Amino acid sequence: MIKNILFILLIGLISFTNISWASKNSVKNIHTEPFNSFALNLYHELNTTELDFEVFEYALKGYFKIIENNPLKNSNVLTIIDMSKSSKKERLFIIDVKNKKLIHKSIVAHGQKSGLEFAKNFSNKINSHKTSLGFYKTDKTYFGKHGLSLRLDGLEFSNNNARKRAIVIHSADYVSKYFIKNNGRLGRSWGCPSLPKKDYKKIIHKIKDESVLFIYYPNEEYLTNSKLVNANISHRNYSF
Repeated sequence: MIKNILFILLIGLISFTNISWASKNSVKNIHTEPFNSFALNLYHELNTTELDFEVFEYALKGYFKIIENNPLKNSNVLTIIDMSKSSKKERLFIIDVKNKKLIHKSIVAHGQKSGLEFAKNFSNKINSHKTSLGFYKTDKTYFGKHGLSLRLDGLEFSNNNARKRAIVIHSADYVSKYFIKNNGRLGRSWGCPSLPKKDYKKIIHKIKDESVLFIYYPNEEYLTNSKLVNANISHRNYSF
């Protein structure tokens, strides 16, 4: 009789231990924090005031929606280009999302017909020489007339002609502090997010081979119609 009671108690203890272990693992693997709070906490971890939180939240939302549907090789990296800022300022930010770090920032050019110091006009049309807004996926590198360059694939209605327009990341002489000093602004590209010669190889190698890049401007048409910036992000969408 005593043996039976002890056996029943032992079975109960084992069952309770298994339930507790499963419960702990469930809590560990499921993110229950609302997305806005998650984004705000991650933003504070980056420890920067140069990147606006609203821009970061838009970018993060689209980033998680993209990697949810299309697992990427270089999915830890998110690049944000804030075209609402002056071309004289650093407005390209590379973020290691998983490790919660801002790993690089840089000046970057906008399209010739998008504006002078500030970009104000955007287009997805071929030969427009304007910057295209929205989310991109980086692809392979190649060597062209600008040397090492990085191909981009537009993922939205606002930039899906990126390949046809040959919108790539490359370096340019007109993207430098020296050019800013002499001209009061950066030079401009034909629509490509051109980089300084000093850092461009480092940047390209960090973001190449399937990472997410987001070019932002508070354009009403884009922000209203983009499925990515308006994505409904559930708790499971932003777990690692």
